Amino acid sequence: MRQLFQYLRTWVIVCLLCLVLGWTLPAQAATDVNSQLEKQVLEIIRNNPQFVINALQEYQLGKQEKLQKVQQAFLDDLKTKPEDIIGDSPTTGAAKSKTVLVEFSDFQCPYCAEVHKTLKSVVDKHKDNLTLVYKNFPLTGVHAEALPAAQAAWAAKQQGKFWEYHDALFENQKQLGETLYVDIAKKLNLNLAKFESDRKLAKTAVEKDLQLANDLGISGTPFLVINTGDYTGAVQASEIEGRLAKAS
Repeated sequence: MRQLFQYLRTWVIVCLLCLVLGWTLPAQAATDVNSQLEKQVLEIIRNNPQFVINALQEYQLGKQEKLQKVQQAFLDDLKTKPEDIIGDSPTTGAAKSKTVLVEFSDFQCPYCAEVHKTLKSVVDKHKDNLTLVYKNFPLTGVHAEALPAAQAAWAAKQQGKFWEYHDALFENQKQLGETLYVDIAKKLNLNLAKFESDRKLAKTAVEKDLQLANDLGISGTPFLVINTGDYTGAVQASEIEGRLAKAS
């Protein structure tokens, strides 16, 4: 009986997720389920609504615990092995610093454009003891130009001009599009043939950042994480100066 309930609990979760998310059960899975077992499932659901609630709560708890482990591992590495978090991502400020600020951003996000101004000022002021790391998190569902802009910035990075290109994108955010991407490249004297070639190669690098953001459960931009003193975690742009002051 215990095995039956364990099976039913799993089956209930799958069925409910399919209903909630609009999935369709695979044909083979549907045909493999014994009709008698289906009746038992329906009977248990009718007679034990709390069973369904408990099953879903257990599922959500498991997901949350897994997410927390991923987040904690990220924060631990940011404090003890920041170079692992930085990877190949563009950085500005101090070449190497104990204080690392990681920014997940979207070039078409208006809030990111505002935070960009704050971060630029902060980095200029603390350029000797702060490293800013840029990670792409293009919200492609709502920002059609987020991914193309990120790819163009990555291509500029291959010619050592990421931050100049990055600044130009935010300063001309309302004009994002193919004409702007090429115009900025020209103004920065980039090799246009290489720029075009690198843009086609950029998707893998951008998707790597996107996967990290999704793994961390980040749902919006801008998202900032800083490691200062005994603190490691998400922070608002308005808090950065305070955190840096405490770390000094």
